[in-house]
Amino acid sequence: MRKTKEVLRLKFELGLGLREIARSCCLGLTTVHDYLQRAKAAGIGWPLPDGWDEEKLEATLFDDPLPRAADPAKAVPDFAAIHEQKQRHRHVTLQLLWDEYKQANPEGYGYSRYVVAIFMLPRNAGPQALCFSTSPTATLIDRLPGL
Repeated sequence: MRKTKEVLRLKFELGLGLREIARSCCLGLTTVHDYLQRAKAAGIGWPLPDGWDEEKLEATLFDDPLPRAADPAKAVPDFAAIHEQKQRHRHVTLQLLWDEYKQANPEGYGYSRYVVAIFMLPRNAGPQALCFSTSPTATLIDRLPGL
């Protein structure tokens, strides 16, 4: 269960800072900041209005009734081309391949998401299942044979 009420009480009743609230509630600093920003946007202070319980507070702060603008679909990396480049050119790195991808797709994935997309290919992806390393002589060890 979220500790939203306690965060609001510590902030508005006791006047504690974000770090003190985070330590007191065993929450992350960004979580406390998020709770307080949501409360501010919803116009909620302390004490809570009459009849407000934990469920109503949660619904007000965390159920977003307004539809958010859909993120534009990001261009999916061409895994076959990546595999081909890695096979043809021994010293091609993921960083170089990502730089090319980003130039062609400025709104595309960031580097870390790009790498995760490549590493998270299904095991039955065939030639698309790639093994990348910073070393050009990486060794692939199949720890789950037969899957």
